[in-house]
Amino acid sequence: MRRTASPLSLILTGLGVFLLVLAAMLAWYVEPHAKRTPINIDVTTVFKGKGSYFDTEKIKTVHNQNLTVTRQVRGDVKDSDKSGKAVWDVSTSVDPDKSLPAADPHDSLQWTLERWVTDRKTNAPVHCCGEEPYFEGEAYLKFPFDVEKRSYRWWDNTLGATVPLTYRGKKKIQGYEGLRFTATVKATKTGTRQVPGRMVGLKKSQVIADEYYANHGIELVADQRTGRIIYAAIGPRKTLRAPGSKKDSTVLLDSERIAFTPKTQRDQVDLADTDSTKLKLVGTTLPIGAGALGLLLTVAGLVLVVRGRPERSGDGGGGRHREGAEPGSPNPDTSPTALQHTTM
Repeated sequence: MRRTASPLSLILTGLGVFLLVLAAMLAWYVEPHAKRTPINIDVTTVFKGKGSYFDTEKIKTVHNQNLTVTRQVRGDVKDSDKSGKAVWDVSTSVDPDKSLPAADPHDSLQWTLERWVTDRKTNAPVHCCGEEPYFEGEAYLKFPFDVEKRSYRWWDNTLGATVPLTYRGKKKIQGYEGLRFTATVKATKTGTRQVPGRMVGLKKSQVIADEYYANHGIELVADQRTGRIIYAAIGPRKTLRAPGSKKDSTVLLDSERIAFTPKTQRDQVDLADTDSTKLKLVGTTLPIGAGALGLLLTVAGLVLVVRGRPERSGDGGGGRHREGAEPGSPNPDTSPTALQHTTM
């Protein structure tokens, strides 16, 4: 008896194969292409803390003051599309209370404007598109995707060099878990500045003083999947020294700790959670679900194909009995005793 495949078995098999192919495409094509540094970005992060700074009106360093660091990151979509890289313009200002809100960033205690260009896939620095300053390392305004539990080279723009970040385990920020990294920076000469001699303990009217920079402590907590920084704290110290001296003469800026405000933490966590969920969906949840269901449907369809359904034989002339004939009697149509025309 021959068997044929039922329509249901073919549908199940076809659907199962489709889901298996879809799972492979999601895992090996869609998710890798989704892991790209965004270019249409406009994010402001705010740090707050206590510290000291040189007050140019009082011509002295004032202590125990509120300090605010405001950083705005905007993506240059046009240049990013043209270059295929992530081009970000970054404005950073440092303000005491008296210069907030700053109508003009030039009124701030310190203000910098930078242009960061990175590879959208690897987060590696790319030296093009009007990049300023030249920078190196692995981590800057964000970490690479799929952050590893190892040391990273973080670019410290004030230092003008990379700083080794050490992995310190996991830490929850606003209830959201990330990977924690820390570092410190020893006092390092970063440049020179012409200042009145009395600022560095000299009697000369003007002197070319040495600028030094250190950092009491850098703490960064990054979302593991996206590399987004959900918490940051720094402890900058900038001083002036007499030429060739090993002793600080004037403190320009000093804070043990300036950190993300609670609002900035929540905003960064929300962004990280949203982006991480999307990547997990296309990279893990959907491929596993589609793969498992596809395998199940394919197996079920193949089983039905193998089992098939019996093909019913047709009622041919040789298999029919004339109505009323005795069982076992010859077919009257073919029996040699049937009446025939004769010449008798």
